[in-house]
Order: sequence, then C-alpha cells, then structure tokens
Amino acid sequence: MTAVPADTLDSTRRLGIAAAIGATTAVGTSLGLGLPLLAIVLESRGISSSAIGINTAMAGVAALAVTPFVARFARAVGAAQLLLLALLVATAAFPLFFLASDLWMWFPLRFVFHGAITMAFVLSEFWINALAPDGKRGLILGIYATVLSLGFSVGPAVLGLVGTEGFMPFALGTMVLGLSAVPVLFALRANPPMEEKPRGNFLRYLTLVPLATFAGFTFGATDSGILGFIALYGLRLGYDTADAALMVSAVAIGNVVSQIPLGLLADRVDRRKLLAVIAAIATVGMALLPTVADDKWLTFGLLTVWGGVVAGLYTVGLVHLGARLKGSDLAAANAGFVFMYALGMLVGPALVGAGMDAWNPHGLAVVEATILAAYTALAVWRIATTSNRNA
Repeated sequence: MTAVPADTLDSTRRLGIAAAIGATTAVGTSLGLGLPLLAIVLESRGISSSAIGINTAMAGVAALAVTPFVARFARAVGAAQLLLLALLVATAAFPLFFLASDLWMWFPLRFVFHGAITMAFVLSEFWINALAPDGKRGLILGIYATVLSLGFSVGPAVLGLVGTEGFMPFALGTMVLGLSAVPVLFALRANPPMEEKPRGNFLRYLTLVPLATFAGFTFGATDSGILGFIALYGLRLGYDTADAALMVSAVAIGNVVSQIPLGLLADRVDRRKLLAVIAAIATVGMALLPTVADDKWLTFGLLTVWGGVVAGLYTVGLVHLGARLKGSDLAAANAGFVFMYALGMLVGPALVGAGMDAWNPHGLAVVEATILAAYTALAVWRIATTSNRNA
C-alpha cells in the first residue's frame, strides 16, 4: 500500500480523495433515484404500505449487520479493493429488483444491495478521512458531504424525467452505479495504510470517541425523523400538499449549503465545542418550530437554517473522528460511526411517529428537540470532564 505524509496534499492523496468523493456521489445519485423507485414499483404491484415499510427497513438491518466486519475485511484485501468489490456487488444487485417477481425475493436483495452500499460509504469516508491532511480535513469532508447531498437531490429529479415504468429507470440506476467504480479503478495506488490491527473489538469503537459516534446517531435519528414526517406535520398544520412537500426541500437545501462552511470552521476551532454549539442551536430551532408554524415562510426559513445546522453533526463528527484516530483504528471507528448513524435512522422515525400520536401535531418538534438536547448535554459533559480536545 502507498503511505502518504499526514500534512501534505500530494497528487496521490488528491487522487484517492477525488476517487472516493466521485464514487460516493454516483452512489448517492443512484440511491436518490432508486429508493423512491423501489417503493413505487412495489406499490404498483399491489404490495401494502406496511409490507413496503418492512422491506425498506432491511436497509437498516443490512447496515447494522455489515459494519462490524468492514475494517477486518478492508485490512485483509485493501480498502480500495474492497470498495471496488462493494460497488460491483451493488451494481449487479440493483437490476435484479426489476426481475424479482415475488416480494420475498426483495428481502435478500435489499440485504445484499444495502449491505454493499453501506460498505461503500464506510470505506469511502474512511478513505477520505485517512488521506485528508489534518489542516484541511474539515474542508474536504465538507466538500464530500455537499456533493453527496447534491447527488441525493439529483436522483429524484432524474427519476421524474425518465418515469418509473419499465426497465429504463433500473437501467439508468445500474449505469450510474457502474460508473461509480471507474474512479476507484484509477486510484487503487492511493490505498490508505492499514498495517496494524484495530485495538479491540467493534463495540469498543462505538464509544471510543463518543462525541463523534453519538453525533452520527443523533443526526441519523433527527434527520430521518424529520424527513420522514415533516410533510405529514405540514399537512396536519393545514398546509396544502405542495407546501408540505416544500418543507422537505427546505431541510434538504439547508443540508447542502452549510457543509463546506462548517467543515472550514471545524479546521479552525475545538471540534467538541463546535459540536456542542451545533446541537444547542438545532435544539433551540426545533423548540421554536411550533411557535412559527402558522407562518409558512417563517417555517420554511427556520427549516432551511435548521437543516443546515443539524447536518453539521455528521460532517464535524467525521472530522473529529479523523483527528482522533488513524489507520485500522480509524477504519473500525468509521464503521462504528456509520453503525450508530444507521441505528439512529431506525430509532428516530419510530420515536417521532409515537410522539406525533401523543402530541398531535407538534410531537415531531418535541421528540427532535429532546434527542438534540440529550446530545448537547453529552457534549457539555465531555467538554467539562475531559481536557483533551480530541476526546
């Protein structure tokens, strides 16, 4: 494997970072197209909403099942090689959804497809984190998060152009996934070094850098919760369907525009304090949501700002993780970060749904603010009780 100095951005390092960003952007675009497509296809085949939901949940199950083994496999075969394999598996699996006629076939397909996609994200983020110079890690991860968000946004737009009928959307998604492997092929020599074994079992890495991994959990819970229920929240407030859908767009726009500024800030300040401030602002923003809900434009503005702030938990959490660990430890911790994010994605919507039943319609704001406040308290406690800014 080619090792590169930690403080420079030479051509090898740039090639590896560009390849990882390019690959995940293509994957994000394909997922943005594929996830709504799969739900629409199942519904067109007469599958109930509850069954579609259970099948979709296999994505989270696959993520939780795969992440504990990523670092071990990457050390055995190479991170770049394993990333390439994961992309090829995902590419091969996606068109099979069109061919699978029975619902039961979609469960192992979902597991394989999303397991490969999860592995691709873990390895790409590890690759970027490992190769990014210490003084530019926040900027580079901010760029990564921005283009990934744009990829997710482009996917549904492409689906709107090609439609959901027939094999064409599956062919397009497969083609985009296949293209994601191309930059990796040209950057195999930029493999991040992983000579040493991780120091401990996988569970250790879930809490080794708790402000990073729990930032992943908090973002997974709050982001999936709000994206899953904000349109329903709007409808219960009396908004029409179009305005309720725009609430989702408001959050997504915030996600896109804030990542590079927050990444630059993470390169210059104590990342623990930045995470605490991000969580505190996001808590206040969500607590204010019921007070402005009667004003559509104030609501859209608040959601855009909130979406931009809360997304910093993911980006700055990754920066904090990369500053704290190296090599195989970083690969294992990055897998732990994605594990916690996936766990949050399973927990968040369930809590928000229960909250909206208990406190209609503002249970969404109550649950989201509570989750964010809990993370804020954790961050303040860690800052107060540990002197190491990388702890």
